[in-house]
Amino acid sequence: MIRRKASCLKTCIAAIGLVCIIYLRTEDRNKVDADTGKKDLPNNRLGRVPQEEQNVEMDVERRRRGEEEYNVLRRREEEEFNGRRDDLLLRRREDEEKKPVESLAGEREHGIPNVTNRETNDLVKSEIADILHYIDEINSEQVIYNLDLFGPLQSSTLVIAVQVHDRIQYLRQLIISLSGAKDIDKTLIVFSHDVWDEDINKLVRSIDFAMVMQIFYPYSLQTHPTTFPGESSRDCPRNAKIKEAKAMNCVNKDWPDLYGHYREAKFTQTKHHWWWKANTIFDKLNSTGNSQGLVLFLEEDHFVAEDFIHVLRMMEEENKKLDKPANILCMGTYLKKFNYKLNSRQLELTQWMSSKHNMGMAITRATWNKIIQCRNHFCQYDDYNWDWSLLYVSLNCMKEKLQVLMVKGPRVFHIGECGVHHKKKDCASSLVMEKVNYIVKAAQMYLYPKSVSVVTSRPRKKSALKKGNGGWGDKRDHQLCLNISSSIND
Repeated sequence: MIRRKASCLKTCIAAIGLVCIIYLRTEDRNKVDADTGKKDLPNNRLGRVPQEEQNVEMDVERRRRGEEEYNVLRRREEEEFNGRRDDLLLRRREDEEKKPVESLAGEREHGIPNVTNRETNDLVKSEIADILHYIDEINSEQVIYNLDLFGPLQSSTLVIAVQVHDRIQYLRQLIISLSGAKDIDKTLIVFSHDVWDEDINKLVRSIDFAMVMQIFYPYSLQTHPTTFPGESSRDCPRNAKIKEAKAMNCVNKDWPDLYGHYREAKFTQTKHHWWWKANTIFDKLNSTGNSQGLVLFLEEDHFVAEDFIHVLRMMEEENKKLDKPANILCMGTYLKKFNYKLNSRQLELTQWMSSKHNMGMAITRATWNKIIQCRNHFCQYDDYNWDWSLLYVSLNCMKEKLQVLMVKGPRVFHIGECGVHHKKKDCASSLVMEKVNYIVKAAQMYLYPKSVSVVTSRPRKKSALKKGNGGWGDKRDHQLCLNISSSIND
């Protein structure tokens, strides 16, 4: 029994020894393989086969190079884009400087639109006779509505002259804005019409917040549809050549404008009407014939801020303090963007320019007297625009050019989408009204300034009037214009 146990013990010891020897030899071989692997792959810390490690390194290198190339390309593209953008902005800025400044209602066309179709007048002779009778009666009576509520008139009463054609949708917006103006009850609003329209008449006569008068231009196209100053069958067609016109023996064959075109009545009427209105207010109406106050010229498609009278009075007082007071006060501008925070209290004194300072223009009798002395220059200058004709007067007739004091934060806005000088497909006033209401609302905290300051600026270039816009070459227009001022002032 004891021998068996000893034999088993020996056997176990031998087996254990054999296992130990096998284990030690296996470890030696692994150590040799590991050392060999380290010599082959000195950077193979992960124990991967050489080909896999190389693939990984190549992928990493590709990604690194790809990112670098991508960044280079991106920088190049950004530089090219920025360059193109800067060039575009530069060209746009240059174009903007060349182009006339646009208004909220779009770009103003100074030249005569190329429209040759003649509008027909549906009124019969008896209706025209009735309208002429009403016009003559109203112009003679010179009734002032609401005089019992807001009168009497003073020599310093502000007169607001509104030139009206037939766009009642705009006129309604102007009247609404006037109704909300402070001190509007201390003014006389004169509506000057070149169209007899019952709806417009009712709208004007419904005004209950100020003194109101209506006057009617007596030489309108409505009342003269087939005779001068309207268009007759004997008038030369607009685009007829001089030889053709002489062969036709039409009435005005010898009087084309400076562009070789013959008159179109629809474009001559605005200048005639403005001249007649100004002459009538300053020199014919009993209520304003001796007025020494300001006359503010507005049009049916204007809109006023509620503090426009407040600001106008401040401008008037500030102008009196100047060594050389301005001849004209201007309350509007054709810019599309305004900074009321910076400009609500600023007035700019500069030379009057027709394309910049014709909106919300206020003048006194002293300025009017200078203008009327240059009636020949105004009436015979070949331009159907009254404002360009007035600029011609300033530069070529007056001893000293007209100067203007303009409020840089405008109080008069132009909302007309369509008319003689503005052409758009959509003639609704709602879009521009939204813009104006937004501007006025944003400027609310800057209205009613307590004081104003004057900044003097000089024109960048010497004023040289370019060639007129034409449309006023017909001698009959010259004579009618001169007759208007002569008959009223004599």
